[in-house]
Amino acid sequence: MLPLHSHPSGRHFLQIPGPTNVPDRVLRAIDNPTIDHRGPEFGELGKAVLAGMKKVFQTESDVIIYPASGTGSWEAALVNTMSPGDKVLMAETGHFATLWKKVAERLKLRVEFQEGDWRHGADAEQIGKRLAADSGHEIKAVCVVHNETATGVVSDVAAVRKAIDDANHPALLMVDTISSLASIDYRHDEWGVDVTVAGSQKGLMLPAGLSFNAISAKALKASETAALLRSYWDWKEMLAINPSGYFPYTPATNLLYGLYEALQMLFAEGLENVFARHKRHGEATRRAVQAWGLEILCRKPEEYSPALTAVMMPAGHSADAFRKTVLTHFNMSLGQGLSKVSDKIFRIGHLGDFNDLTLCGTLSGVEMGLSKAGVPHKPGGVQAALDYLSQTSKPYPA
Repeated sequence: MLPLHSHPSGRHFLQIPGPTNVPDRVLRAIDNPTIDHRGPEFGELGKAVLAGMKKVFQTESDVIIYPASGTGSWEAALVNTMSPGDKVLMAETGHFATLWKKVAERLKLRVEFQEGDWRHGADAEQIGKRLAADSGHEIKAVCVVHNETATGVVSDVAAVRKAIDDANHPALLMVDTISSLASIDYRHDEWGVDVTVAGSQKGLMLPAGLSFNAISAKALKASETAALLRSYWDWKEMLAINPSGYFPYTPATNLLYGLYEALQMLFAEGLENVFARHKRHGEATRRAVQAWGLEILCRKPEEYSPALTAVMMPAGHSADAFRKTVLTHFNMSLGQGLSKVSDKIFRIGHLGDFNDLTLCGTLSGVEMGLSKAGVPHKPGGVQAALDYLSQTSKPYPA
């Protein structure tokens, strides 16, 4: 007889800012039998998810889907548009902006990294000044993270686009939406983005395993002369066969089933309603944090993330020890601080398949954890969130 292992009752609260909880509908879709990826049924699935992703990116341009994590979409954006030795301008907004920088460096690109304090978004004015000074147009791309998952800070992509245009500079604009797509309003076409990168495991409510590039006509033109080596990531190979719904190599069939179901859920709720829901939950979370007397890492209210909130620990207290207490006593995972803010912050994810009661349970676990771990705070954070949620609640559509 196999040994018995203890198992806590109830579900585990996975409140990291991704991977997020996968809805049952999506799990059941992924559980469908695998089909022939060269057969007619798959062709219809492929066309449906490609068309659906255009709606999510808010673009009429091409969208490409890779079997990969978000890191793959970073690399794909660069190798399809850049040549060895090209210079790219990147904004340091946090850990993931730094990781994208490392990918660029490994590809032998020259990276100019505009320093940041991890508490603010990309500085559009500073980007504009740098581009205006680049009279020889040495900079080939500007790369910005829309929602920095490590810090809970949102950058103003439209302002960055305006800065590029005001400088009359031809650089491509590339944006990481890995933790913002399908959670925060994002407009690939309207904001003049050339390459948008994304992943499946956050707002799209899927497991990790799919990544995306949305590409403008300007980016596609740049790919014709880009000289970085590429094979797996080649847009040309994808675009040649995608109109028929197929892929040049074996696709992640069952994840595409899940993507189709997730898209149906998003469109049934309505993207505007999805964005409003995330904003509301972000506001409720911040009201709780402020009532506890704790500090939010993001300094500017206009840059607060609707997808997650990064909370600073009081001096002398370990964020990791607090997170361990919450996991041990209340079966809830909170996001850890990464690199520069390691052990200094914890992150509350409030994105994806998420509703008022999920948030109430999450904030209750945080408040109980603060008390259990002996972290100095004021009581009443959960009540502040409850008051806001009850005052702003709306009935679910029939």
